[in-house]
Amino acid sequence: MNIHNIANHLNDLCDNSHTGFQFDCYPIDGDVEVLQVNIVGREEIPVFVSVTDNQILCISYLWGEDEVNQERRSEMFETMLELNIPMPLSSFAKIDNKYVVYGALSVQSSMLEIEQELSVLSDNCLEVIDELSDYLK
Repeated sequence: MNIHNIANHLNDLCDNSHTGFQFDCYPIDGDVEVLQVNIVGREEIPVFVSVTDNQILCISYLWGEDEVNQERRSEMFETMLELNIPMPLSSFAKIDNKYVVYGALSVQSSMLEIEQELSVLSDNCLEVIDELSDYLK
């Protein structure tokens, strides 16, 4: 399994996706191979996919620390903790100064499972942004 296999599969789905979404995938060059996956209609919240020997990691960036209302930061963390369990297939994290939602899959996952993870992660991002917008500037 590698990002090129995933990209080819998702780009070839067109209207035949099991999730009802269309995907546009773009490999990003760098030290670590990363695939930017855009869900058509949700391009502002791409999912970044990397594949290691052990897992397929899917990450979406939500907002930066500079966008958080610092007076409500603790409340935001409490809400994130409360949302973490009921948010299927996804968890919160912070990478440098950016808040993210991520999910991980086995490298043995099927293309259907990868498509499902990407769709759910995208849905979760929209829900999180809606739920937590009051904590942002």
